Amino acid sequence: MNLSQPSVGEVGVIALSPDPWSAQWMDRHYLLSRLAGYFQVVWMTQPWWRELVSESSSRGLSPEANAARPAGLQVYEPELWLPRIGRPSWLAHLTSRERLRRASDMLRARGCTKIVLFVCQPEFGVALEDLPHDFSIYYVSDEYSFTTTEVELSVAERKVLESVDQVYLTSPALMQKRGGFNPHTEFLPMGVDYQKFSMPMPEPDDLRDIPYPRIGYMGKLKRMLDWPLLLDLSTAHPQWSFVFVGPKGPHPDIDALLDKMSLLPNVHFLGGKPTKSLGAYPQHFDVCLMPYVIDDYTRYVYPLKMHEYLAGGKPVVSSPIRSVEDFKHVIALARTPEEWSRAIQYALSAGENTPEQRVRRQRVARDYDWDELVAKIVRAITSGLGMNVPSNVLVPSFEKPYEVSPASR
Repeated sequence: MNLSQPSVGEVGVIALSPDPWSAQWMDRHYLLSRLAGYFQVVWMTQPWWRELVSESSSRGLSPEANAARPAGLQVYEPELWLPRIGRPSWLAHLTSRERLRRASDMLRARGCTKIVLFVCQPEFGVALEDLPHDFSIYYVSDEYSFTTTEVELSVAERKVLESVDQVYLTSPALMQKRGGFNPHTEFLPMGVDYQKFSMPMPEPDDLRDIPYPRIGYMGKLKRMLDWPLLLDLSTAHPQWSFVFVGPKGPHPDIDALLDKMSLLPNVHFLGGKPTKSLGAYPQHFDVCLMPYVIDDYTRYVYPLKMHEYLAGGKPVVSSPIRSVEDFKHVIALARTPEEWSRAIQYALSAGENTPEQRVRRQRVARDYDWDELVAKIVRAITSGLGMNVPSNVLVPSFEKPYEVSPASR
């Protein structure tokens, strides 16, 4: 749903995000851009003082980022003298309250009388104490310890989970670990802009000269991917073109492997792309990849790209991480290099590339459209505020409960 102006203008949402507002979207961008069709939204970054100083020359939105901003969404970049700090605690709270007050003033200037806090990481939970508000949401899209071995929840995160009015968790494993602290907890998986990724699009210019078959990956190049596996596959199958669309993450430990792969004539790194142009790439791959390392971090991952791949209709091969196992009827799973080779070869076969198979994959993706997922959030906010649900809210067709582990209660 692409509403030009919010339909419930008296409600304002302050989104505390670790990401800048940009033309390269993550799940938070998809969610908040659609919430801005219902409510006024302020996207508020929380940079540390070193980040503010180092990024002072690049402050403000790029033309591409501004063009991607809906009318109901404003961006607040804290002033240079209002950074996030750790110590002393009295000063940390003082600057936090001032940043939040300024974001709140932006909403009240647009007529908002009710304030909703949308907290995207546990360290932003301090806002729950620093700003009076009418409703609060904690949105968990990752295992925020970022460790590859299991660790217990921090005291700070447990406090946020227990304090907010609504919790949304994006993967089955997150439900099992964090689902027992707040009775108002729901599963909200990653979604897809179904129209953008399913609508046939012309072949991108930088793909045209890359030979078929194309074995493609779309997303950030990061250490969570199995780069030794990808090097093995691209070396063992020179007849396949391996295409990577996405920026490199801040992980120097994978540089050596990326350098080796870049020397292979059948490996193509195309760099990051604006979100508006991403829909064309999976449509012009022959097989789409999700080659994750299997560890205690990736078991909590719900890949944003999964439903984007499926919406394009092409075969998908993935590591068997927990969230993908529920889709093994439309996604091939592989562990060893031999299994990956066989799975890709089968995905290239005629039987996997029929119109019927394409429609089967797209039918799954359609149920995860962001518009329907955001409708759940709109209903929770309006219900929590004692308001009527807007008439333009979709009725979500997606619903899948997950068992909460007794150990997490």
